[in-house]
Amino acid sequence: MDPAIDAYAVRLQVDYPDRELNRLTSALRIFVAIPILIVLATISGGYIGAERNRGGAAMAGGLVFLAPLLLIVFRQKYPRWWFDWNVALLRFTNRVGAYLLLLRDEYPSTDDEQYVHLEVDYPDVPNQLNRWLPLVKWFLAIPHAIVLVFLWLGAIVVAVVAWFAILFTGRYPRGAFDYVVGVMRWHNRVVGYAFLLVTDRYPPFRLE
Repeated sequence: MDPAIDAYAVRLQVDYPDRELNRLTSALRIFVAIPILIVLATISGGYIGAERNRGGAAMAGGLVFLAPLLLIVFRQKYPRWWFDWNVALLRFTNRVGAYLLLLRDEYPSTDDEQYVHLEVDYPDVPNQLNRWLPLVKWFLAIPHAIVLVFLWLGAIVVAVVAWFAILFTGRYPRGAFDYVVGVMRWHNRVVGYAFLLVTDRYPPFRLE
């Protein structure tokens, strides 16, 4: 692996299941995953209270984006607890995503790392981040967003093919596994750049 890529601020790895996967839970994955998807939807953000007359609502969670952006711009700081929340939520989201994509058959934990390893470097804001760049990172990431649309479409097709492979052989083809993990890795690097705001280094156009 290219050392420059390996040193990127957001790094993802999923352990390959070098064994037979559970055919039954794989066959019914979309249904088995419903409870954990409800949990993820609950903590990822949603309207938990609203007043029709005032049009107000409270959010249940989700990535903290606007507040760190404002603090980076005006005070050049990124509170550690906001960073920790964002990373924890992103890790949980990746565990659920890996489960849905059939990469593993262990049910996603709400707190344990399990088989999905996501590392995000905490930024030294005054020395590593340009205070004005967060205002335009979302715009600069548009080329990645366009590419990711096609990569994710490919990942869904690959996951369907892998679903049949698991049902007949119990195994997730290694090449298909690496591609899907690569798409997840690419997606996480873009999220880290444009929304977590942990780095100013532009994400590479690579799966590895």
